[in-house]
Amino acid sequence: MKKINDLDLSNWKELTDVWTDTLWIIPNRDNSGAHSGYYHGNFVPQIPRQLLTRFTKQGDYVLDPFSGSGTTLIESQRMGRNSIGIELQQTVAAEAIERIHSESQPGIVADTFVDDSRTFDTNRILETYKIQNVQFIIFHPPYWDIIKFSDDENDLSNSKTLESFLENFRQAVHNTVAILEKRRYCALVIGDKYANGQIVPLGFYCMQVMQREGLTLKAVIVKNFEETKGKSNQQALWRRRALQNGLYIFKHEYIFVFRKDMTK
Repeated sequence: MKKINDLDLSNWKELTDVWTDTLWIIPNRDNSGAHSGYYHGNFVPQIPRQLLTRFTKQGDYVLDPFSGSGTTLIESQRMGRNSIGIELQQTVAAEAIERIHSESQPGIVADTFVDDSRTFDTNRILETYKIQNVQFIIFHPPYWDIIKFSDDENDLSNSKTLESFLENFRQAVHNTVAILEKRRYCALVIGDKYANGQIVPLGFYCMQVMQREGLTLKAVIVKNFEETKGKSNQQALWRRRALQNGLYIFKHEYIFVFRKDMTK
């Protein structure tokens, strides 16, 4: 089987910093260097770091179709991986790429295309960098309408219904997985939401979307989080709402890992 990472399994007992359990407890976000926690909805850098360690090797190409503040790209170039982001908002992409390039590594690609991941011609990536495929994709889409990222009607956070959100997400997956190398991996990072007094299991709905696109589910990881920008300084309020409405406060999100096994 073709090697997909740089791990030396002859010394596997020494790989204590590589996580293999399905529960990830991350006490603090890595805000070192170019990383920034300013952006609503960005994820902790430790997530792409672990995924890239397991499923990529130096020189591989990593794609982030919802690149936002550039967390994936920053971690990729730190680890010697080439990375491409697709970001809908010009201002967000420009700010991110400035920080990303502040840590640029010689010979390592870290670029962003400003476009819609659902319709972007992904062949442009292959032609621009003279490659045949990308080797890993990290999907970190908006959690539907929990945070409104822009006024752009093409923004997934502006989807009018759950059904339209899932269809928009499906289009982004279908479009980008087309250039993922066969037998290589991709991951989805997403959480659930509350609406109308009940849980919307957004993570599992999106997981099913990716399965219907022919991807093989390899792992379901649960990651903790203690606080988000949307809930900062509102712990007491959320606790009261939980007690009042028979709910529980979300302290987790999901990381679904898939492999591209389909023949198409």
